[in-house]
Amino acid sequence: MDAQDLAVPPDVVLQETDVEPSRGSRGTVGTPPGRHELSSEFVTQHQRSRIIRGLADEIADRSYRDVTVADIVRRAGVARNTFYGNFANKEECFLAASDLAGGEAMRRVAEAVRAAPPEWCERVYAGIGAFLAYAASESALARAFVVESLAAGPAASERYERAVAAVAPFFRLGRRHSKTGKQLPSTLEETIVGGIFWVVYQRIVVGRAEDLESLLPELAEFALTPYLGAEAARRVAEGGAVI
Repeated sequence: MDAQDLAVPPDVVLQETDVEPSRGSRGTVGTPPGRHELSSEFVTQHQRSRIIRGLADEIADRSYRDVTVADIVRRAGVARNTFYGNFANKEECFLAASDLAGGEAMRRVAEAVRAAPPEWCERVYAGIGAFLAYAASESALARAFVVESLAAGPAASERYERAVAAVAPFFRLGRRHSKTGKQLPSTLEETIVGGIFWVVYQRIVVGRAEDLESLLPELAEFALTPYLGAEAARRVAEGGAVI
């Protein structure tokens, strides 16, 4: 599957959290000496990013249900009215954090798949690796998306389920490489994606997100075995090598 075909839920929007000012624009590098001003759009985006990160850090320490708006604004270092200028309530802020995490994770997966060799099994290996690397490096946001979404209400849970469902077609392509592809269970791909997410969930919950990248061979073998068979899947998983 071409990386461009790796679907992402349409409402998952990757929000820029660190905007690099362009040279020559107002209040940026390249402005003449004197008064430098940041655009209101930049300030708003920066504040929004801080609030989202504040929520993610708070729920990483506790849980979504235990976190209050007061906790979020204290962690983010913003005023309460700044929070409500960006979000109607805690749930809306959480959905933005979940969207940010899910969108960035899918962007990195698609990027890794695009850069990988064209063989499907190698692209699976690369995609899983990119997802694990993201969850390990952004454990607070990953927790919001993978762990807390299931307990943060129907809207968050629906976003999570859509993200899982969007990845399944990529794995379904493996049926073309399997001698028994037509006989494989219809829910196999959802089971594989769900299993990968569950392993990530467990590692984050027990505070071992830093171990996630070391699980790549195991999870790649798990994902490829139904299509390639145990021996061939193991060979790919051990080195990302084409069989």
